[in-house]
Amino acid sequence: MGLGRQGNGGRAGGSGVTRRVVRVLPGVLIALGMVFDVLTPPSFTGSPFFTAAPLIAAPLFTLWATALTGSLAVCAVFVLHLLNGTSWKVEALTELVTVLTVAGLALLINRMVRRSGAQLASARGIAEAAQRAVLPKPAERIGGLHVCAWYEAAQADAFIGGDLYAVQETPYGVRLAVGDVRGKGLGAVEAVAVVLGAFREAADTEPTLEALAQRLERALAREGTRRDSLDAVEGFTTCVLGEIPPGAGVLRLLNRGHPEPLLLHGNGELAVLAPAEPALPLGMGELGGWPDLVQEWAFPAGTTLLLYTDGLTEARDGAGEFYDPADRLRGRIFPGPQALLSALSSDVRRHTGGGATDDMALLAVGRPGEREPERRRTVPVVPRGDVM
Repeated sequence: MGLGRQGNGGRAGGSGVTRRVVRVLPGVLIALGMVFDVLTPPSFTGSPFFTAAPLIAAPLFTLWATALTGSLAVCAVFVLHLLNGTSWKVEALTELVTVLTVAGLALLINRMVRRSGAQLASARGIAEAAQRAVLPKPAERIGGLHVCAWYEAAQADAFIGGDLYAVQETPYGVRLAVGDVRGKGLGAVEAVAVVLGAFREAADTEPTLEALAQRLERALAREGTRRDSLDAVEGFTTCVLGEIPPGAGVLRLLNRGHPEPLLLHGNGELAVLAPAEPALPLGMGELGGWPDLVQEWAFPAGTTLLLYTDGLTEARDGAGEFYDPADRLRGRIFPGPQALLSALSSDVRRHTGGGATDDMALLAVGRPGEREPERRRTVPVVPRGDVM
């Protein structure tokens, strides 16, 4: 399962080359400074090269390596003036003091950068722990079904946001939820925790999806009056609730204002599971009430259900064209949910050029095919007519 922000392989490789070049740059600068000083008249000096070397080393090297770089720069200045017979001049002393001062500043910068890096690593560890607590990794097999979840946060180094997913085996079959909380920041994360907490408790006890939706509605309303950060007046959560009864070969969905799930068949056919009637998202019960509508579709062996948040459908390319998962996936075949989500995530990244403006949560649930071979050919997800 892929969970969390996935990197771009080509971009990571380019960054690695850049880092290696930058790491040798301090030594190159000292060498260039010495060559410049030797080949130019005495009125010219390589001081800019010598002062730049420790400053570049400070954020990249250890404290000792930064000190070594600064020492080499100071020694280079001293040796050059000694060879030129100018070590007794005021200009030489001024240059030496300048490089020595910059080397000391580089050590201070190094300490500050290392301390900030340790704090960032601690914050990242806390964020990863929060992700595991709020959005735990689902098992690969739940109730005889293959399951895979994928989460990508739009903000760099962010791990969780306002998107949510959950899969749970219950007395009524496998129940699942995918949703998107309005807003961002800690308030959205709190709302995600409220919705998921209510789902995990109610999914085991409520006999119908309608009753489950009402439990989530009441949980949001109750917590909204207690927590200002949940935005009790304007907050809402789009959500799809699903139920797959054991052995029945059917799928039940209740859609509360969320993007339509997709049903991918083993032969490449695709169905968009659009609700018969639109419904308001969770948390907007005060605007009106009507019975929730649960719809049922066939879910035969070899079929995969794909649920997602609007971070997928609102992903744009350079021309402003939205990503259309139904068009991009129709006619494609995948060996399982994990291969589907991996290919889909890569395809979205190609579509957007690597930039995302919204969080994206994906959940795929597949019913194993009868006498299905362990490995089936995976057709790459590319626009029709494109060449890999």
